[in-house]
Amino acid sequence: VQLVESGGGLVQSGGSLRLSCAASGFTISSYDMSWHRQAPGKARELVAIVRSTGGITNYADSMKGRVSISRDNAKNTVYLQMNSLKPVDTAVYYCKAVRVRAIVDETYWGQGTQVTVSS
Repeated sequence: VQLVESGGGLVQSGGSLRLSCAASGFTISSYDMSWHRQAPGKARELVAIVRSTGGITNYADSMKGRVSISRDNAKNTVYLQMNSLKPVDTAVYYCKAVRVRAIVDETYWGQGTQVTVSS
């Protein structure tokens, strides 16, 4: 079981990035998928989530209007489109999968991808 994030990098303030999270060893259609981030010295925080059922999405207030999460169950991949990036968005971005209606906890994290926004 693996989640592999990609698409991070260095971008100027106001720029855009599209992060990808490719899953293997399980099928994301049965999982709520989310992106989280952790800046140096700060706690990890939720950025966006897309539910398994109905594709319902929710976003952190700090990024609402600038970010969009989507899932492609056929490709077993989740995406995070980030626009109008700011230096405060600099962090390691992590993908997370949580199985819905699980009998036992099935939660997976990726290794993270660094996003650095320069001013």
